[in-house]
Amino acid sequence: MGAHLHFDCYSGISGDMTLGALVDVGVPFSDLVGGLKRLRLSGFTLRKRRVHRAAIHATKVDVVITSGLSKPLSLHRIHAILSASRLSDKIKAQSRSVFDRLAEAEGHAHRVSKDHVHFHEVGVLDSFVDIVGGLICCDLLGVTRVTSSPVNVGAGTLQSAHGILPAPGPAVAILAKGVPIYSAGPPRELTTPTGMALLRTLTSEFGPMPVMTPTAIGYGAGDADPDGWPNALRVFLSNPPSRGVRERDTVLELETNLDDVNPQTYEYVMEQLFACGALDVTLAPVIMKRGRPGIVLTCLAAPAQQDRILDVLFQETTALGVRIREVARQILPRRFVSVEVRGGVVRMKIADVSKTTAKAAPEYLDCKRIAERTGRPVKEVLEDAAHAYATKRVVRPTGRE
Repeated sequence: MGAHLHFDCYSGISGDMTLGALVDVGVPFSDLVGGLKRLRLSGFTLRKRRVHRAAIHATKVDVVITSGLSKPLSLHRIHAILSASRLSDKIKAQSRSVFDRLAEAEGHAHRVSKDHVHFHEVGVLDSFVDIVGGLICCDLLGVTRVTSSPVNVGAGTLQSAHGILPAPGPAVAILAKGVPIYSAGPPRELTTPTGMALLRTLTSEFGPMPVMTPTAIGYGAGDADPDGWPNALRVFLSNPPSRGVRERDTVLELETNLDDVNPQTYEYVMEQLFACGALDVTLAPVIMKRGRPGIVLTCLAAPAQQDRILDVLFQETTALGVRIREVARQILPRRFVSVEVRGGVVRMKIADVSKTTAKAAPEYLDCKRIAERTGRPVKEVLEDAAHAYATKRVVRPTGRE
């Protein structure tokens, strides 16, 4: 497991507030600048400065435009820029997800398809850098879990390229579906489409701050400085737990009974559920009313993935209803090491029970590939990998899950 990042959106969220908060919490500014060079865009520089927002000291990261993009961009053009960049596949995929969310929200608000949306507020270079830069920062911090407070979206009105709009604007309102929001503070826009799209892409849980042990706290400022209001985004960073320290979280258990599904489709349904972010999927045989054999399909998922999971269950199965429960979990810290066996390398998943005790299991797919390539029985490869770990034939650590 990597680091846990919690967004405290007491004054909303925007792209530049996110960038400032992540630099303030510990991302080296030079590493951010170096990461953005992989975007292969010119015409901008970054500037970091300390500012006050009421009684709060915060970091402001400015994108200083010298030349380059100034006109609205289409989604197609944005995808082309990302594809041509030297960013990691992970950052490219996350960036596309943010812009796809924005395009869908803007398209819905203005009654056009997302492919015909031109980003007036987010398509220019500074917001492009805010989005990609924020994702780079999370990667540099080693963040694998993101949670968020309810989001303060502001009130009143705002000026946009389409004229005067209520706050939150139509795009933010659409992006906020399924997210706990409220209004407090000065009568102005506090949450922007860019900020909400970033939050929706990164965050797995919205609600009160979960139990965590912060190791760093950061504050990021945007341009707005309402009189007497601490207009900043606060983030809490918690490093991976020590070996043997159990993590606690809350997930959803979604369950449905099925008695008229072609069993051949279950493999595809499970693949789709995992693709939507399911943490686990199980099928259990049961006897239903009037003696009919059936299956109980159970899925564990983060609360933020509920709608996507439900879409799969209702579209891909004959389910007419789904039971949903919140369940608490305690999780052992997990990490991977690689061991060498005859025919290749196998990853071992290690779960730390205590500082001195751990459980270890070889990754089955690694063993299967070696068995297929070498003709060895897969049972033999599994045993060989377990013996290699027990005798300390570790090739290299490969990170945390």
